[in-house]
Amino acid sequence: MCGIAGAIGQIDDGVRAAVRKATAVQTHRGPDGDGFWSSRADAGPGAAFGHRRLAIIDLSDRGAQPMLDPVTGCAITYNGEVYNFRELRRELENAGKQFKTQTDTEVVLQAFVQWGDACVERLLGMFAFTIWDPRNDSAFLARDRLGIKPLYLTRERGSGGNGTRYFASELRALLEAGVAERKIDPVGLASYLWNGFVVGPHTIAREVELVPAGSTLRIHADGKTQSRKRYWRVPDPQPVTNEAAAVEELGGRLRTAVKQRLVSDVPLGVFLSGGTDSSAVVAMAMAETDDRLSTFNVAFDEEEYDESRYAAAVAKALGTDHHEIRLTGEIFRSQLDEALAGLDQPTFDGLNTYSVSRAVREAGITVALAGSGGDELFGGYSSFADLPRARRWSKALSLFPEALRRAAASVVSRVKTGSPGAIPPQMRWGKLGDALSTNGDLLALYQCSYSLFTEDFHAQLAESSPTADVWRGLPLELVSELREDTARLSELESLSTFELSLFLRERLLRDTDAASMAVSLEVRVPLIDHTVIEALSRVSVERRFLPVFKKGLLRELALSELDPTMFEREKYGFELPLGVWCRQELRENMEQTLQDTELCRCVGLRPSSVASLWQAFQLHAPGIDWYRIWAIYILLWWCRRYDFSL
Repeated sequence: MCGIAGAIGQIDDGVRAAVRKATAVQTHRGPDGDGFWSSRADAGPGAAFGHRRLAIIDLSDRGAQPMLDPVTGCAITYNGEVYNFRELRRELENAGKQFKTQTDTEVVLQAFVQWGDACVERLLGMFAFTIWDPRNDSAFLARDRLGIKPLYLTRERGSGGNGTRYFASELRALLEAGVAERKIDPVGLASYLWNGFVVGPHTIAREVELVPAGSTLRIHADGKTQSRKRYWRVPDPQPVTNEAAAVEELGGRLRTAVKQRLVSDVPLGVFLSGGTDSSAVVAMAMAETDDRLSTFNVAFDEEEYDESRYAAAVAKALGTDHHEIRLTGEIFRSQLDEALAGLDQPTFDGLNTYSVSRAVREAGITVALAGSGGDELFGGYSSFADLPRARRWSKALSLFPEALRRAAASVVSRVKTGSPGAIPPQMRWGKLGDALSTNGDLLALYQCSYSLFTEDFHAQLAESSPTADVWRGLPLELVSELREDTARLSELESLSTFELSLFLRERLLRDTDAASMAVSLEVRVPLIDHTVIEALSRVSVERRFLPVFKKGLLRELALSELDPTMFEREKYGFELPLGVWCRQELRENMEQTLQDTELCRCVGLRPSSVASLWQAFQLHAPGIDWYRIWAIYILLWWCRRYDFSL
């Protein structure tokens, strides 16, 4: 696991200095070593690569990057882990390739030399890399199928530009290197205000984009993109001819995915919340190793947020070396500046992962497994029950005028939540009118359910009119992609794809990468191995999802040896008690930021609306949850910290 940076196009001393700077500011991603390489010592077309190393496999200096192939001159800077590298190495050795290291980096480089762009289809794992190919003066960029590892790229400039494109593992690296302007992207802002995070391929920065997950592209020495290819998407369902065989195959894929992610030359642990997903990962890991696993859980003084007793019970049943990390509001406040500094882009989530990652790293662990993806794949969220029901109502009432539907929804909201304050409720019942206006469009309903604010307040919050390039918080190009990907899927399969592509990929995985790498911790996520997802496409909808919330199939495959009553409880996400802390330990800092009218205007927010939202939150107004005000605070904090404005 590492931090990478580089430039493609016209290379000179200034470009090389910028790459070195972008590399240096990512030291937290790779504290174990650094490297630099340039295709030329003078000025002219070519490439320059930088690398920060977090040594996981083959800790010797032989694994240093950027790495070169002595035969072709191809050079790679690589971030990630390819778990089938040993199998690929044997195949490449049989084809005549020779290796000098035990790293997966060298395997990826030789795979490219042997198979060209198609090499990515053979790689199993999480990765983002760039390879300079002197044979055709172009660079090959690739990102893993689920987008676990990030890859930021400056946008192609017009004739006035210098013909150089820069890339890095973090947006901030490009900013600190001075190769991207500190201007807010209107699409990114609209996306953030809807979702609480920026949906790719846009970013909060006007001149920077994310290479899409499951995609590759080639950039020529003149800085122009030659080709862009999407090499993987969530597979269509397959005809179910033998359910038992399909389930058996899925179980095998899950066990293999966990086993592959236990390979490490440094200390390894597992996040354990006590819920189904993390418990499944721990149980499968225990079955695949003779070592006693270290597990970690965060405990809170606030009882309604504390699940430590469940984690302790699972750890005792499985026999792990369990560690409980107690996090108080006072401790959190003392760590807040460092935690916020770890946010690569503004996001209302991520600090929970930072807290546990920091404690795990301080315990001497360098690699941690997590249970991310179980809810998305097996129907563990309320969306799998609520949205199909809401869709039926929305379709049935679509015959009535929209104004009438919204009026009726307002009445229902008052009955359910009571008299509204200065700001109407922004949660479930407050968004009923928006939901009924979707006419049963499942993607529109999904975005409505996850939106931070009602459409009306969203319009009040932003000073300028919404950009036409965004639809319900999503870039138009992604809307088209999602509709195409779900055209042949059932309702529940479509919702799973939305959860994977939006909630998991654009929020959880990106936040996990930034938060964990801020403390030099590698997090591995076996449940979303792409072979597991492909195996799920051969399992029937009923077997996979029903009954919703229960994740019965995952429990059957991974937790059959444990008492089932351990998991028969109301579902909670891993959530910090920020609602409490925002009104207590963090109140003064938040109030100063939220009442900064000049800052609000620079970011594109209407100060009066921000002030009203903060007041409503302080007064415990119905439907004004903590994460809505926290999302605005984070946006303002981040833009002030990095000097961003519209």
